[in-house]
Amino acid sequence: MTQDGRLVRGERTRSAVLEQALLLATVSGLDGLSLSQVADALGVSKSGLFAHWRSKEALQLAVVDQARAQWTDRVIRPAMTAPPGVRRLWAVHDSRLAFYESGVLPGGCFFANAHFEFNARPGVVRDRLAAELTDWMTFLTGLAAEAVTIGDLPAGVDPGQLAYQTEALGVCAVMQSPVLGAGPTCRRARRSLLEHLRAIATDPTILPETT
Repeated sequence: MTQDGRLVRGERTRSAVLEQALLLATVSGLDGLSLSQVADALGVSKSGLFAHWRSKEALQLAVVDQARAQWTDRVIRPAMTAPPGVRRLWAVHDSRLAFYESGVLPGGCFFANAHFEFNARPGVVRDRLAAELTDWMTFLTGLAAEAVTIGDLPAGVDPGQLAYQTEALGVCAVMQSPVLGAGPTCRRARRSLLEHLRAIATDPTILPETT
């Protein structure tokens, strides 16, 4: 029981550290993240964190995993309750923008920031981020392809192109929000995709008329 209690406390500590590290990474950058910075923010000793991560790189990779888990919980999982097809693709876009508007992450989008930061830096962190982006684009493309398969979209629609357009609107929204405001920026991003989807959908009435 004592050992189990230590394991539980250790896992709670690890989770709290990663949550704090994720917040800090959106402001200071993933490369600017350090065990000392996280320890100071949490009011714990740096030495205690070495039990979980032996290097800055190990911490960075763990933060990427934490960000993916958060993205799954806050963006993907809620949207998957929508009916399959074009409505689910729209729901993912809407859920993503709602996540940005919530201000959960003070620096906006972890993945957008990290990709810009590490695109020109070869190494395991860049490779992990590249894998995450590939998975995400595969997911969006799959949703678009499903919409074509079930007849929500015409056979001539290119799922990869539609996924690219959806991603471009999401990235543009989060990058412009700090300057132009999250509310108006996300409204434009919603309106842009919704109008496009309604224009190409075989039955536009299954989608909202306005955002």
